[in-house]
Amino acid sequence: MSAPRIDSAALGSLAGAVAAILHLAGALKSTPLGAALPVDLTLLAGGLLLPLLALLLLTRRWWLHPGLGPPLAGAALLWLWLVLAGSWSGSRAILAAKLPEVVLLAPVMLLAGLAVGADAGARRLAVGVALASGPLVAASVAVGLATGQVVLGGMAGTTAPDMLRVQYQLAGLAIACAAGLSAVRLVEAGGWPGRLLWGGLTALLAAASLLPGGRTALAALALSVLLVPALRCWSAGQPRHALGWLALAACGGAAALATLLLDDGATAGLRTLERLTQGDLESSARPALWRAALEWGAETLPWGLGTGGFTPAAGHGERRGLYPHNHALEAWAEGGLPGLLLWLLAFGGAALLLLLRCRQVAPARVARIAALALPVVLAAMVSTDLGNRMVWFALGLALSIGVMARRV
Repeated sequence: MSAPRIDSAALGSLAGAVAAILHLAGALKSTPLGAALPVDLTLLAGGLLLPLLALLLLTRRWWLHPGLGPPLAGAALLWLWLVLAGSWSGSRAILAAKLPEVVLLAPVMLLAGLAVGADAGARRLAVGVALASGPLVAASVAVGLATGQVVLGGMAGTTAPDMLRVQYQLAGLAIACAAGLSAVRLVEAGGWPGRLLWGGLTALLAAASLLPGGRTALAALALSVLLVPALRCWSAGQPRHALGWLALAACGGAAALATLLLDDGATAGLRTLERLTQGDLESSARPALWRAALEWGAETLPWGLGTGGFTPAAGHGERRGLYPHNHALEAWAEGGLPGLLLWLLAFGGAALLLLLRCRQVAPARVARIAALALPVVLAAMVSTDLGNRMVWFALGLALSIGVMARRV
């Protein structure tokens, strides 16, 4: 008898599923299944990702587009600059927490995004995990709110309000990613049964996004459902279909939102709409943090405050949660002019590469990468800091549009 043969190339594709789990771990830990695990889901997925990612890299032949050079160089130099900028930072605790994330975790997540986005098998599994995670997280949030037993996510040691805020933000992002993918399947469906299935799922996910309270996640879902299917049609050479989808989705979403807002009783329990209609926008700390980041960046030209130095300089002490809430402004305030330029080279270069390559790559691949990356990109401009792993994975996904993978 011969032993069963293990296909190492197929095994490497599992990196896509594990990378997606790590990407969405913050939301999945708030589900009953994630909370019941005896080990932290982030650590478990991270430990599994490294060998699977190495196997994926070794069992493929890789082709890199020359346009990858500038954004990859920008990301690498930004990491190096943030290490150097830590030498004049006024922070100790935040610096000690952020630098390992920037130096150790960010490169791995970017590499994972590059490899998973380029390989068809890994990408298919990543999309499947993300598509399944959205309804799972949505159902968990709905049941938790209905029973008063919401499972709080976030890191151990944070206060309950901070944990709750992390939970609804990450839950909303998982729902937004799944909604974008579902909307893509809707425009790809060839018959009415498929259209009804994916259209219904998209509508349910949109409704679920009104529960957790994350305004950014709601905006991310709206943009994903509106723009990603249109990008799918446009990259396939169907501009009329793209415009038609934009008109249909915009009118449908506006009508649904207007119906809810006009009925006072309909918004009861919908925390996201409550936060939009009860003046929370005016009381948000973000505008003050943005202004402070702009001012400190200007005052400390050209080198900036140093990595992690914004929060102590702004008078908030070593409280990491009061970072600038905008990636570009954080790079400007803490990294100075070099930090901002390198950030623009990395992230702006990735956006430019995606736009230039979207007509040269399979439309389905472009749309799925955009659906996974767009919600996180939006969150990076109003939340998260430079140590957030989701943003670097999204950057890798966007850059993977310039990578081709073939099995050895």
